[in-house]
Amino acid sequence: MIATDKFAALRSSMIEQQLKARGIHDPQVINAMARIPREDFVPLQYRDEAYHDGPVPIEEHQTISQPYIVALMTQCLCLSEHNKVLEVGTGSGYQTAVLLQITPHVYSIERIASLAQRAHKRLCSFGFSSVHIMVGDGTCGWPEHAPFDAIIVTAAAPRIPHTLKEQLAEGGRMVIPAGSPYSQTLYKISRQNESFAIEEITPCVFVPLIGAYGWQGDDDSDNPGTDRALN
Repeated sequence: MIATDKFAALRSSMIEQQLKARGIHDPQVINAMARIPREDFVPLQYRDEAYHDGPVPIEEHQTISQPYIVALMTQCLCLSEHNKVLEVGTGSGYQTAVLLQITPHVYSIERIASLAQRAHKRLCSFGFSSVHIMVGDGTCGWPEHAPFDAIIVTAAAPRIPHTLKEQLAEGGRMVIPAGSPYSQTLYKISRQNESFAIEEITPCVFVPLIGAYGWQGDDDSDNPGTDRALN
């Protein structure tokens, strides 16, 4: 009970000091992040850092994004409960869980099989049985389920992949960090007919987006060459 109370207090502080104080105002985003126990999405050794105002390491040399960045990216998507969302980079599943609190129509792609499997198990344990997770190259999107009302990319690309832009629905929104390996800008892309409006949101630093339309990475045994769904 003490640990539960401690994390509940930290979560409440995160909402007030890290999110609302920095301009996060969408009640759906605030309520989602108030309900999701972030401490359950980080490795045990980093549990006490779960509500730290910054990224936290997870398995496979990846990170769980800073709470404010999770909230900002989600808010930029302007989601409704009927929207279909593509997430590129499942990671720990925390951002996925936040999205699922707003809409059940979430499709998430993770290139590292072990992360995808852990996230899928974790999300199912929270009752998010509607989530669709695929192991594969997120830079190619998920054409079988396109178009998407919203796309969120949780790793940094050298440029905005045209493959993802093409999978946006009319009026769709995408948030993605892009730039150099060490410094990027978070962009919001909005589709109107065949044109795309691009808005700069904030400077940021993310782990690299690996794939055919991202940065080129080395193949390994935990990154299978064929796409496959976990559900």
